[in-house]
Amino acid sequence: MTETPYAGLTQLGHQVRQPPSPQEAKLERVANPAKGKHYVIRFTCPEFTSLCPLTWQPDFAHLVIDYIADDWIVESKSLKLFLASYRNYGAFHEACSMEIAQRLIDVLSPVWLRIGAYWYPRGGMPIDVFWQSGEAPSGVWIPPQDVPGYRGRG
Repeated sequence: MTETPYAGLTQLGHQVRQPPSPQEAKLERVANPAKGKHYVIRFTCPEFTSLCPLTWQPDFAHLVIDYIADDWIVESKSLKLFLASYRNYGAFHEACSMEIAQRLIDVLSPVWLRIGAYWYPRGGMPIDVFWQSGEAPSGVWIPPQDVPGYRGRG
């Protein structure tokens, strides 16, 4: 019997508990099915949660992660579990946003990656965090994130 390219995955197709912390979460990857072509992969997480590291009150964000793969793409169930592991994790908005981006860079070594983290207000002020790994290759269509700024009730 031949081994499938997905044989090494430990989470997809298995019952897996939410990891207790981002450090214990396992991000898995699979081979890019269109290696050599530059195309954008987008993950949107409109209900991301973490905890304030000082008050332990919940924080909420709308995350948009765009990347152009090289050899690897992230396996989406492992990404969902990784993001969910922040639910009981204390870190400032900037730390969560940058940790997520760095883990993806470390696991995937993408051609390009950007994260837009649109955080809901804490203390009456939203904190949005944006980062990208560099210039995207020319000729690649990169759609805008189009997440509106926080407007409260008006």
